[in-house]
Amino acid sequence: MTTEKHSVWGVFAHEWAAELLARHAANGEVRHAYLFTGPPGAGRRTLALKLAQAVNCLNPAAPGVPCNACRACLQLERLQHPDLSILAPEEGSNTIKVEQVRALQHALSLSPYEARYRVALLLNFEQATISAQNALLKTLEEAPEKVILLLTAESAENLLPTIVSRCEVLRLRPASIERLAETLRERWDVPPDEARQLAHLAGGRPGYALRLHQEPGLVTQHEDWLADLGMLLAAPLRERLAWVDANHKRSSRDALRAMFQTWLSFWRDLMLASAGSDAPLTNVDHAADLRALAGRIDFATAHARIADLEQAFTRLDANVNARLLLETLLLDWPQIRD
Repeated sequence: MTTEKHSVWGVFAHEWAAELLARHAANGEVRHAYLFTGPPGAGRRTLALKLAQAVNCLNPAAPGVPCNACRACLQLERLQHPDLSILAPEEGSNTIKVEQVRALQHALSLSPYEARYRVALLLNFEQATISAQNALLKTLEEAPEKVILLLTAESAENLLPTIVSRCEVLRLRPASIERLAETLRERWDVPPDEARQLAHLAGGRPGYALRLHQEPGLVTQHEDWLADLGMLLAAPLRERLAWVDANHKRSSRDALRAMFQTWLSFWRDLMLASAGSDAPLTNVDHAADLRALAGRIDFATAHARIADLEQAFTRLDANVNARLLLETLLLDWPQIRD
């Protein structure tokens, strides 16, 4: 018998938010701007699109409840509706620029083509430059009629306070590992062992867990990067530098960022193991190795490696030379011989 609780929109882990937004749509109380915050993969975009469907559905199942089957619902789900505008960093860039915001403002000044509302989906808006955020303020203050702005960001603190104050803020949190594993089994028929692994790897984020299930190559790559980390920990400096020489040109900056995220998850797990914490591990299938390493690498060392990797993300965004960045990271890793 299933124990999963279903929201009015069938959204997992954020039932309270779905019920709030469904009431807004049903009662004609939709705000002109919403800000969905939380870690990537937590369901920010999914919830935003459900609201877009709720206000524009052609055959609602009930007031505020989209049918998920009409032309409007399907187009919005595919991000292809003519009245949906999407704002995100352009290809090859990691920022949202002021020119993009101005182009969006022009689009929003037009009447909807066919929907009740024009919807603007501003993804990862913490990546907007300060000038781009300031440019959006006028639209947030004087939003055109029949326009809804849906912003996503990791944290409200990453945006200008003037942006946040003009939005209804919904702070999304990851689900518990146990509940996510259960839901993966019951709703998406994921085998129990895989559901357990994915729930831990995703840290309770349902969107990311589903992506890992649908793209198993991501899990394989994660394991390969963990294997590289183990090899590098055992290697002397000259072998580490040889590995950098052989690998730095083959990795894009996005791949490096993903590799650093995998390494960061390992060092965080090791820090937890060193501290004797009962908090759930990300790399739960490596728990035995982590416990063994925790006897040889102390809390302070693991914490320092985490700080190095967090700084590496900032340096990647600043286009620091990839080879130099990798060499600097590996230079400070302890050598752990078998």
